[in-house]
Amino acid sequence: MKQTIESLPLVKEITDVLQQLGIKEVNPAYSTGLVWGGHEGRSTRTITSPADGNTIATVNMANADDYDQVVQTAQEAFKVWRKTPAPKRGEVVRQIGDRLRKHKEALGKLVSYEMGKIYQEGLGEVQEMIDICDFAVGLSRQLHGFTMHSERPQHRMYEQYHPLGIVGVISAFNFPVAVWSWNAMLAAVCGDVIIWKPSEKTPLTGVACQHIIREVLTENELPEGIFNLIIGDAEIGSLMSHDKRVPLVSATGSTHMGKKVGEAVGARLGKSLLELGGNNAIILTENADLEMALRAIVFGAVGTCGQRCTSTRRLIIHENIYDQVKERLLKVYPNLPIGHPLDSTTLIGPLIDKDAVNAFSNALEKVQQEGGTLLTGGEVLSGDGFETGTYVKPAIVEAENHYEMVQEETFAPILYLIKYSGEVENAIEIQNGVRQGLSSAIFSTSLLETEAFLSHWGSDCGIANVNIGTSGAEIGGAFGGEKETGGGRESGSDAWKVYMRRQTNTINYSRELPLAQGIKFDIMD
Repeated sequence: MKQTIESLPLVKEITDVLQQLGIKEVNPAYSTGLVWGGHEGRSTRTITSPADGNTIATVNMANADDYDQVVQTAQEAFKVWRKTPAPKRGEVVRQIGDRLRKHKEALGKLVSYEMGKIYQEGLGEVQEMIDICDFAVGLSRQLHGFTMHSERPQHRMYEQYHPLGIVGVISAFNFPVAVWSWNAMLAAVCGDVIIWKPSEKTPLTGVACQHIIREVLTENELPEGIFNLIIGDAEIGSLMSHDKRVPLVSATGSTHMGKKVGEAVGARLGKSLLELGGNNAIILTENADLEMALRAIVFGAVGTCGQRCTSTRRLIIHENIYDQVKERLLKVYPNLPIGHPLDSTTLIGPLIDKDAVNAFSNALEKVQQEGGTLLTGGEVLSGDGFETGTYVKPAIVEAENHYEMVQEETFAPILYLIKYSGEVENAIEIQNGVRQGLSSAIFSTSLLETEAFLSHWGSDCGIANVNIGTSGAEIGGAFGGEKETGGGRESGSDAWKVYMRRQTNTINYSRELPLAQGIKFDIMD
């Protein structure tokens, strides 16, 4: 276990990163892509790293007037951007992707230092941004509609898609830039303009992205208001959710937060795209390849210190291999390297803050009161290198699926071991027996078992994987889940359609005016 980072020239390293990405000691409250505003007279928030407790920078927090200014600027930009040909919009996104490549290492380090995920995961998050830019560039030439035959002679029918207008994006701390890019780059090639409210816990990566985008907008002589950033607390999110000028709000976060957003947007008959909680399970049948499965289980359970919406939280194991799997995990867990996320030997960084640590400890206490058995981990680390109180040892708990804490999503590295017997359908019933429905996986070499898992009576999740874990989705597929996960879909496949309004068109190229369904309605002699 790594307990010190004295070998790293960290102070200079982070200082260089902040300078390269344009992060100041105090940063403005909002950006309209070209212009920064909200420099003075606002409340402030100091951003510290969960890795070592050091101050990174301070941000001004936007107020209602700032929000209104951003919305008005975005409305004007939409009038220009929607008339820009989609392939030209794609060219702008391509340039953003290239600029992200240039700053990949620096931005990856900032993601790691501000959020706490290890550097390799920080790099992976920036790569997701680059990948979605590439995807969006191709999409800009494929915003296709559909043609269908009319029942009326000499009539043509087709469907087409038009941009919505302003897309509001509320992102979470655990993926401070990737999820924004999933929304923003697709919305941009669709002709929309974007207002991004990052998590108030990790706003500096948002500031850095705005500086990168500003270079591209300036070089292409584009107006301000296409890509906007506003830093604020829940009040700003509420303003956006209730604002009729924002036809779509995409929100990522807790189910509690998502319900508030969904209710507010729904009350004004707007559109919401919700990516909320997950309570993801891996099923291990008797036919599982355990060597492969164990790698997926450990990454899924402890990667990002359990702070992914796709983190593996439940392991549903056939009784005939249960003891073997438990023994293997109990050998691996105590030796997992915990430490500073920028240390190359670290696999597990800190939780985001002490509130998350308290939630971790409280969940372990409560599940044991319900009858669960803590097998390993659960300690909050202290001492040299762990003075922040944000580092914990990942925990494994024997439990039953009906326990209240097992039914909840604790955003921390807790893995519940659950035993099943009989056929795979019994395991699937356990997996589906929670309120969330994001990601799921099965490890089996049996075609009968895996096809049952993928069938319409199988996994009820938006993501169902075979012989890979629950975490680490590619951008090519639509990402999202069912039930209390919110039902939204982002990123690949045809997720782009949510950022557009659908229109059915009928063209009459005859000199007659027949009505559909053969209706006769003659008003002329």
